[in-house]
Amino acid sequence: MGRNSPHGENQRQGRGKFGDGESLEMVGQERGEHVAGTNEFKGVLPDSIANLSTNLERLTLNSNQIYGAIPSGIGNLANLYLLGMEFNQFTGSIPAEFGKLQKLQWTSLDHNKLSGKIPSSLGNLTSLTELHLRNNKLQKTIPPSLGQCQTLMILDLSRNELSGSIPQEIFDSSSLSVLLKLNLSSNHLVGSMPLNIGSLKNIMELDVSENRLSGEIPESLISCSSLESLYMQGNMFEGLLPESLDSLKGIQLIDISRNKFSGKIPNFLEMLPLKSLNLSFNDFEGEVPSKGVFANASAISVVGNTRLCGGISKLGLPKCSKQKRMPLAVKILISLSCAFLGVILLTCSISWAIKRRVQKSPVVLLRKELVQVSYNDLLKATDGFSSENLVGEGNFGSVYKGVLEKLGGELVAIKVLKLQNERAAKSFVAECKALAAIRHRNLVKVITCCSSVDFQGNDFKALVYQFMTNGSLEAWLHPEAQEDDRQAESQRLGLVQRINIAIDVACAMDCFHHQNTMKMIHCDLKPSNILLDADMTAHVGDFGLVRFLSGLSTSNDSSSGWLRGTIGYAAPEYGLGSQVSTHGDVYSYGIVLLEMMTGKRPTDAVFQEGLDLHSHATMALPDQVMTIVDPVLLNSETEDSTNNHWQQMQTRNDIGNACLKSLIQIGVACSVESPQERMDIKDVIVELQKIKDMLVRRGRTRH
Repeated sequence: MGRNSPHGENQRQGRGKFGDGESLEMVGQERGEHVAGTNEFKGVLPDSIANLSTNLERLTLNSNQIYGAIPSGIGNLANLYLLGMEFNQFTGSIPAEFGKLQKLQWTSLDHNKLSGKIPSSLGNLTSLTELHLRNNKLQKTIPPSLGQCQTLMILDLSRNELSGSIPQEIFDSSSLSVLLKLNLSSNHLVGSMPLNIGSLKNIMELDVSENRLSGEIPESLISCSSLESLYMQGNMFEGLLPESLDSLKGIQLIDISRNKFSGKIPNFLEMLPLKSLNLSFNDFEGEVPSKGVFANASAISVVGNTRLCGGISKLGLPKCSKQKRMPLAVKILISLSCAFLGVILLTCSISWAIKRRVQKSPVVLLRKELVQVSYNDLLKATDGFSSENLVGEGNFGSVYKGVLEKLGGELVAIKVLKLQNERAAKSFVAECKALAAIRHRNLVKVITCCSSVDFQGNDFKALVYQFMTNGSLEAWLHPEAQEDDRQAESQRLGLVQRINIAIDVACAMDCFHHQNTMKMIHCDLKPSNILLDADMTAHVGDFGLVRFLSGLSTSNDSSSGWLRGTIGYAAPEYGLGSQVSTHGDVYSYGIVLLEMMTGKRPTDAVFQEGLDLHSHATMALPDQVMTIVDPVLLNSETEDSTNNHWQQMQTRNDIGNACLKSLIQIGVACSVESPQERMDIKDVIVELQKIKDMLVRRGRTRH
C-alpha cells in the first residue's frame, strides 16, 4: 500500500492496462472489495469507473502508473469511505463531484500532478477525517469551506502552489476543533496567521513553513495546549517572541529560522520540554540562555544572529561584556597605543609583502581578484549547510547549492572542504592554484573562495563556483537513481549532443595540456566531474588532484594512492607507481567516451575475469559495434524522422552507424595500455569535429 493508506483485509490485486474498465468492474462487484494499490495499472482511468458497484466501500489505486484526468463519475460511488490515489501521474483538476462522497472518511491524492483550485465542494465531506493533497500543483486559494469538515483530524496541503491568505474559517471554534495535524508548508501563502488559531485546542503539529507569511505570532497560540511541533521557518514573521508561549507545556520542536524575529531570546524557553529549537537567521540580540535545551549544542541553532553573545561554549559565540564608563586618560592612552601599534604592523606588512611578492599563494591571488565572502555569508546562502541544499559529496568535500547575497542573489555551488581529511587542505591549494592559472569556457568557473574559521573556531575552507543547472554527465548517462521528471528526457540524450559534450571535454583537456606555459594534469576525469550548464555545454570541474608537470619531481604525492584518481578511470600505469602525465588524462578521457557511447560504467558488474570496458569495445570492432552501443542511440533515429524523411532513412542509418564505429575507435585508441600509443587530445578534437560535421551535413539536428 502507499504511504498514509490504511490497510484493508479483503483486497483483490490487479495489474495491466486500463481498457474498457472491465477489470475495475470485475473486482468491484462484492461489497467491501476494492482495487488494491501498489499494482501495475497503467494508462488513463476510464470513465466506466462510474459503473462500479454503489456498494463499493474502498478504492485504492495508489502507486501505479495512471495518468490523465480523474473521471467526474467517481462521485457516483456513494458508499466509498476510503479513496487512495496517491503516487500516480493524475493531471487536471480535482472533480467537484468529490463533494458527493458523503461517507468518505479518508482520501489521499498525494504525489500527483493535479492543478487548478481545490473544489469548495470538499466542504460537504462532513465525515472526512484525513485529507492528503501533498505534492501536486494546486493553485488559487484555500477554500474556506474546508472549515465545515468538522471531523477532520489531518489536513495536508503542502508542496503545492496555493496563494492568498489562510482562511480564518478553518480556525473557527465550531470548525476543525479535532484537528491534530495541519500542514500548509511550501506554498505561496501571504498575510498573517489567523488570530483565532487558538481554537485548534487539539492540534499537535502545525507547519506553515516556506511561505510568504508575515506579522507576529498570535497570542492565541497559547491555547493550543496539545501542540508538540511548530514549523514556521522560511517566512517573513517579525516582532518579539510572546511571553505567553511558556504555556505550551508539551512543545518538543520549534523551528522559526529564516524570519525577521528580533529582541532578546526569552528565558522561559529554558523551561519548556524542547528537544529541538532552531532560531537561526533572525535578528535576535543579547545573551543566549544556557539551561534546558540551550545546554545541548546539537539541539539548538542560533547561527546567523550576529548580535548574540554568551551561551554554552560549543555555540562559539563571543562572551557578553558589561560596558563600563572608561576614564578619559585611559581612552587617550589606548588610542596612542593603537596608533603606535598600527605603524609597527604597517611596516611589518610592507616588509613581508616585499619578501612574498614572488611567492604569493594561489588563495591570495584569487582573493585579490574576486568577491570577498565570509563563513557567515556561505552559512546563510546554504541555510546553515542544510541537507536539502546538499548536491554532492566526495572524499575531500561536500558541495552545496546556495543563493549568495553579495552576488545579487546568484545561485552558486559551494564546495566545503573536509579538513579532517589531511589531504583536503592539499586539494584546496591545488584547486586554488589551478584556478588562478587557467581560464577556459569548458572549465567550471570559480567565483570566489573562502579561507576562514567557523563559529566554533575551526578552520574553514570553501570554493564558490558557477552553478550548473543541468547537473553532471553521470546523472544524464545513468538516470536510474533520479527522482525528478528529467529522467525520461535524460534517456534521450542524442548522438550529436553526446559528441558536443565529448568535444567540450576534449577542449578542456587540451587547455590543460597545451594552452598554458605550464602543463597541467587533471588526474581525476570522470562523468561526475563533468558538469552541464543550461545550454548543455560541458564544463570540467573538481581540480583537487590537479598537478603541474614542472612540480612533479619535487612532490612526494605522486606515488601515493590519492593521486591515482578513481577506479575504472585512472590509467593502469598509475597503479604501478608511474608518475602522472598527460597520457593518463587521455586514458581517462577514452574511458569516459566509451561510457558515453555504450552506456556502461567501467565498474559495471559485467566486467570481470579480465574483461574491462576497453577490451569489451575492442572485441566489438569492427563489425559488432552496434551490439554494444547504448540502446538509446539506436532508438534516436525515430526522433529525427518526419513524413518526408523515409527515403533517406537507410542512408542516415549507415552514416550514424559509421559515426558510432568511429567514436568507439577513438575511445579505444585513447585507452590503450601503452601510454605512448594513446592519441593526443588535439587529434581527438579534430576527429570528433569531423564526425560531428558529417552528421550535421546529412541533416541530423542537435537533440
